[in-house]
Amino acid sequence: MSRASKRQLSLPLRRRGPGGPRPNAGRKKTLKGSRVPHRTRAALASRHPVHVTMKLRRDLGNLRAKRKLKVIRGAITKCRDRNGGRVVQWSVQRDHIHLLVEAHGAPALAKAMQGLSICIARRLNKALGRRGPAFQDRYHAHILKTPREVRHALAYVLNNARRHAAQRGLRLPRSFLDHCSSAAHFDGWKDPLNVPEHDPPTVAPARTWLLSTGWRRHGLISPSETPGH
Repeated sequence: MSRASKRQLSLPLRRRGPGGPRPNAGRKKTLKGSRVPHRTRAALASRHPVHVTMKLRRDLGNLRAKRKLKVIRGAITKCRDRNGGRVVQWSVQRDHIHLLVEAHGAPALAKAMQGLSICIARRLNKALGRRGPAFQDRYHAHILKTPREVRHALAYVLNNARRHAAQRGLRLPRSFLDHCSSAAHFDGWKDPLNVPEHDPPTVAPARTWLLSTGWRRHGLISPSETPGH
C-alpha cells in the first residue's frame, strides 16, 4: 500500500467575543487632547517637592465657580496628608489644578495623587449629577530640586490667576490674593496677612527643607508678582 500523502488543511478563524486581532485593538495611548504620555515616572527623592498639574475635562465647566471650588477645596482638605503624600499648596484654575506636593517617593506620590483624583472626581460627579471620568489626562509632575526652582513654583502656583489675567491683557490690583488657592495660609508673603479663625488651613505643613526654608534664600514673594513659565 502506498502511504497517503499529507496535506495541510486551513481552517477559517472565527472571532468569538472580545480579543483577537482587529483594527484599533489595544489600550489607547492617551485621551484626545492629552499631553502626558504613558511613560515610567522619574525617580523621586523624599527631600524634593513636586509641582503637580491635574487637567480636568472641559465639559465640567469653570472649576473656579463657587459650587465646584467648594467641592475641590473639600477634597484637597480631606486628602492633604494621606498615602505618603502631602499637599502643601494649591490653586484651582478654569480647567486645571496646580499642587505643590511632598511624598516619600514616586510610588507614594502616585498613590496620593490617585486617591486625590478619585475623591475629586466622585465629589464633582455627585455635585453636578454626572457620570464618567472627570480628568482629561494623567497628572503632570515636575520635580523641584533647588531653592530657586521651588520659589518659582510657589509664585507660579499661588499667583497663577495673575498670570492668566496678564495673558488676557488684564491687570489685577496689587493686593489681589486668589481665593481659589491656599494663598491665604501661605506664610511667605512679603506683607503678612491676617487669616480669619473660621477659615482653617486646607493644606499640610511643609516638611522638606526646600519647601519650608530653602526657597526663602531668594526672597519672599509679593502678591503682585506675575510668574513666568
